[in-house]
Amino acid sequence: MKVLTLALLFSLTAAKPAQPVRRPSGQVEQHSKGGRWYFAASGHAVYCYGPVMTLPQANGDLQKVATFCRDGKTVVPLKD
Repeated sequence: MKVLTLALLFSLTAAKPAQPVRRPSGQVEQHSKGGRWYFAASGHAVYCYGPVMTLPQANGDLQKVATFCRDGKTVVPLKD
C-alpha cells in the first residue's frame, strides 16, 4: 500500500512540467552594460548610458551634458 501511494505521488509530481518564468511585458528593460560614470555639475557622480552632448544655453554658452542616466533623468549637466 505504501509503495502504491509513493508511486502515485511521484507520478503526479513528475508529470507537471516546470512553469516558465514570466516577466511583465510593460516594464522597461534595464541596461546591463555600456554605461559610464560622470561627475555632474551638482557635485554628484551619475551613471549614464547615452552619449555626451554639447547643448547651447540661453546666454549663448555651451554646456556639456550626459544623456539617459540611471536615476531616470534624460539630461544631466556635467562639470567641466
